[in-house]
Amino acid sequence: MASPMRNLLTDPNRYLQSFRLFLERSTEHQSMQDFVERQLPGVIASIGNGKSTINVLSVGGGAGEMDLQILSKIRARYPRVTINNEVIEPSADQISKYKEHVAQASSLENIKFTWHKETAYEYESRMNVEKKTEKFDFIHMIQMLYYVKDVPATIRYFHSLLESQAKLFIILVSGNSGWATLWKKFGSSFPLEDLCSYVCAGDLPRMLDSAGLKYQLYELPSHMDITSCFTEGDKDGELLLDFLTETLDFAKTAPPELKHQLMEELRKPGCSESRDGKVFFNNYLGAIVIEP
Repeated sequence: MASPMRNLLTDPNRYLQSFRLFLERSTEHQSMQDFVERQLPGVIASIGNGKSTINVLSVGGGAGEMDLQILSKIRARYPRVTINNEVIEPSADQISKYKEHVAQASSLENIKFTWHKETAYEYESRMNVEKKTEKFDFIHMIQMLYYVKDVPATIRYFHSLLESQAKLFIILVSGNSGWATLWKKFGSSFPLEDLCSYVCAGDLPRMLDSAGLKYQLYELPSHMDITSCFTEGDKDGELLLDFLTETLDFAKTAPPELKHQLMEELRKPGCSESRDGKVFFNNYLGAIVIEP
């Protein structure tokens, strides 16, 4: 009998609900912001040297929270240049939120925004059909490589769009994170349905080495409060379980044995730690900066 389990991405509204709750319960954005504050100025130190315009490409820009943080650092480093910020994002809902964030933000003078409602693959295909090759001074792909069919090919394509002083910046979950532990143990039981793949920052060095690319790897500490996952029937807990397993209504549709094993694994040190009566999932991230 076919499993009733379905991939979370088959219900975009439920996915966005679970994703927003994940951001609320985790230090994901805070962890990225720390990197942007402390490390990014060094990363972008030479991307705009001698230029009057800096071209930035955000691949999978989401609602733009991190994009605007990144742009503020580029603006601070190069106060007099024009910044063209192009965004590839397949979700109309996320683009709408992004535009709201832009409307509310201050100090975005001389920054031009262009949104492309398409996937990374659709963007690449369109550029090939139109025989266009735009070059960029900074390209970032934050938490989006899970949703491409061919990770090495996607990295190669966007790397080919870099200017000579540019950087390609990627963030994924760390190979030392609870995500990597869960995927190794249960990945084959989750309903991927060709919609996403289990790739972590620890997988990238092999791909980049074989492509002969130079890069730097950083580990970003982060955690998520998953205490509510252990309360039967808790709506937030069920949403977080959906996000952790990429499965729609995991608590209701997973075979009892799989659910039992997963709940046990979530409490183990490889995935989480207990503090003050709460359970915190290891949401460590890996940031990779790739040279042209």
